[in-house]
Amino acid sequence: MLMGKVEAGFQDTSYVLRLFGQTTRQARRNYESFVSKGVGQGRRPELVGGGLLRSVGGWAALKGYRDVGVRIKGDERLLGSSDFVERVLKQSNEQLEEKYRLQLGVTSLQALIEKVAHNYKIDPENLKSASKERPVTEARRVLCYIAVRKLGYNCSDVSKAVGISAATVSKAVSLGSKLSAIGEIQKQILYETNL
Repeated sequence: MLMGKVEAGFQDTSYVLRLFGQTTRQARRNYESFVSKGVGQGRRPELVGGGLLRSVGGWAALKGYRDVGVRIKGDERLLGSSDFVERVLKQSNEQLEEKYRLQLGVTSLQALIEKVAHNYKIDPENLKSASKERPVTEARRVLCYIAVRKLGYNCSDVSKAVGISAATVSKAVSLGSKLSAIGEIQKQILYETNL
């Protein structure tokens, strides 16, 4: 993902890499160095047991809370207080529910292609062409962003449906996420009545 060897639509690799350097090449080198240093430190007790364990003061304190009937929400995958864990899990659950709801409304990539084309007032075949016209490239970015980030399609499925490489789909997803009107466009495409 971050090193460019595996594709994953769920991770905003460009955002993470920008934290490590100006160019992709330099950022990947710095990231690799960062990870190597962390691995060299071995297992550290302050980073074991999830955020809940640390935030309450360890296993004994957590057991003490449970003994007096206080329930604290925790998840080994999350680092943070009980309130933070609850917020993250709630948001994650809402996103998952939205994803399934949206997948029911847009049953196929072809249906999504048609909705995006309709929204941009272009022929659906233009999305599958090599056209560099602004409305077509923007529509293609929106299509890729919604398909991957909102509906959970993988880049290779979108690649086959649109006729562009998986790497181009991944880049289009990233560029689509930066469109200032993406939220409004996405609502129009995903929530409009069936065509």
